[in-house]
Amino acid sequence: MPKKNNDSDRQVEFSSGESTLREKLDSLSTGPGVYQFKNAAGKVLYVGKAQNLRARVRQYFQSSRPQHPRVETLISKIADLETIITDSEVEALILEANLIKKLKPRYNVDLKDDKSYPYIVITNEPFPRVFVTRRIVRDGSRYFGPYTDVKTVRYALKTIRDIFMIRSCNYDLTDEAIRKKKFKVCLDYHIKKCAGGCEGYETRDHYGEMIAQAADVLRGKTATVVERLAREMDAHAQNMRFEEAAEIRDRIRALEVYRSRQKVVDPEGANRDVIAVDVKDDDACGVIFKVREGKVLGRHHYYMRQASEIDRSELMEAVIKRFYLENDDIPPELTLSTPPESTEVMEEWLTQKRNERVRIETPKGGQRTKLIGLVQSNATYLLEELLIQKMKRGDFVPNSVRALQRDLRLAVPPRRMECFDVSNIQGSDTVASMIVFIDGKPKKGEYRRYKIRTVSGPDDFASLREVVERRYRRLLDAQVPLPDLVVIDGGKGQLSSAVEVLRQLGIADMAIIGLAKRLEEVFLPGGADPHPIPRTSSGLRLLQQIRNEAHRVAVAYHRMVRSRRVLESELDLIKGIGEKRTKELLEAFGSVQGIKFATEEQLAEIVGYKTACQIKDYYSHSPGESAVTRGT
Repeated sequence: MPKKNNDSDRQVEFSSGESTLREKLDSLSTGPGVYQFKNAAGKVLYVGKAQNLRARVRQYFQSSRPQHPRVETLISKIADLETIITDSEVEALILEANLIKKLKPRYNVDLKDDKSYPYIVITNEPFPRVFVTRRIVRDGSRYFGPYTDVKTVRYALKTIRDIFMIRSCNYDLTDEAIRKKKFKVCLDYHIKKCAGGCEGYETRDHYGEMIAQAADVLRGKTATVVERLAREMDAHAQNMRFEEAAEIRDRIRALEVYRSRQKVVDPEGANRDVIAVDVKDDDACGVIFKVREGKVLGRHHYYMRQASEIDRSELMEAVIKRFYLENDDIPPELTLSTPPESTEVMEEWLTQKRNERVRIETPKGGQRTKLIGLVQSNATYLLEELLIQKMKRGDFVPNSVRALQRDLRLAVPPRRMECFDVSNIQGSDTVASMIVFIDGKPKKGEYRRYKIRTVSGPDDFASLREVVERRYRRLLDAQVPLPDLVVIDGGKGQLSSAVEVLRQLGIADMAIIGLAKRLEEVFLPGGADPHPIPRTSSGLRLLQQIRNEAHRVAVAYHRMVRSRRVLESELDLIKGIGEKRTKELLEAFGSVQGIKFATEEQLAEIVGYKTACQIKDYYSHSPGESAVTRGT
């Protein structure tokens, strides 16, 4: 049994032999920092941050504190703890984000790009170059993107090069190389695509101004650049320099065309990133829209696995940390579908990174809510695409199925499950149902219904033995693959009966459980006590769903069999109708109701005129009269 270490306001649980971990918990700092949970092999399981390390870390081990099943599993594997103290919670956030990206711990949110997206880079050189790249190098260069559409990034780059005279060569244009005339101008200079900085025909300051304008265009500040160029054009025109004014006019026109091709999503014309997260089964998707001057410049997204058991606020925080850890283009405002866990810390970190105030908001109405809805629909669409891809690959397993695999400690996910239920009233008309669930969904075309042949009286155990034997002997004879999991509607007795049959058939390795109705208890073969499954587990809900479906099918079949027997027994009361003629009539008219409303001529074709008259005379009596009275 776990030992308890009493503190003034909490209880902390430890397994035997974990005195080292207890000592580390007792000596934790009360300041901000990062903590890492490790397993017995020293592998990092989880990385987290805290404003107060002692208070935050010890929460995991409080015996009275209810934990999520995912957290309970994590705690059961913790064997060691390591902490790193920081000066502030913002430093802890940055360190946490870097450690998660580097270590990829099992129990942290796992973010994954579906591909490597292109960026436009402005290099950190005396005469910077501008080109497309998929590789980020932290050497002082500026990166714009990522761009999810290659056509968009190439159009943006072409626009920049058409408007601004930016060099396309790869020369190392240092001041010394230019002074020594190491390079010669190329064709771009002669066709006015470059001002010839390689031979000193253009100053670094003038070239730097063009680069600054190009950067503003890539940031979405097109209107600002247009205003600046318009002032330059007017100044050239007033000074009678009409050729230079015409060149700037052409640049302005090209910028206007570039702006017109961008989709307007925000009438306010604001600069913001809009982020939304959506979850489906075990996958989640975080989508970021970069909105500049009210227009979408680009979209980026992350897929996240094992997300069904994680709060959306934690998923949102993971997306923000990952995206802005890799990107320096931070707007003054973030509009989110869900607030992150630490909004104030996030704002402080992004403000420091941008060197200007950054505000995070989660609107509840108005135009911005519509904008979030647009981003949310993109996340939903991307998740549906991911599901289609998984189904094509055949590796999609719903979260509830994976949860059930975890809860029952199965070797493989129970993608195909078969469930049995028996139905009768005081032992009469005993029937059974066998239903099939594949990947958590009912497969009604594979349902089977059984009439019990060898059992008389109310004996559910014997009835189950018959049905299980018939089902799996047939599968063995047909050499059809067996299910991943068999569910028996009942407790230990019913489960033992089914296990005994499987053993006689030579099936010893098939997973089988019993699910009792009264307390929703799950029993495993050979277990005296119920197997513990968290009440909140989606795996338990799936078991309840499959059990309820089996019960519904069994009860419906039992009612049909009982009703048919009652109706068929009514024909036995008619003089001249025996078993053979009952069968003929039912085959001809489909039911007792069909016989009742048939004409004498129709009946006579089957049983002759005399018997047809007897049938019509029988049904001509008042409906309120009992069958026994009519037959006497």
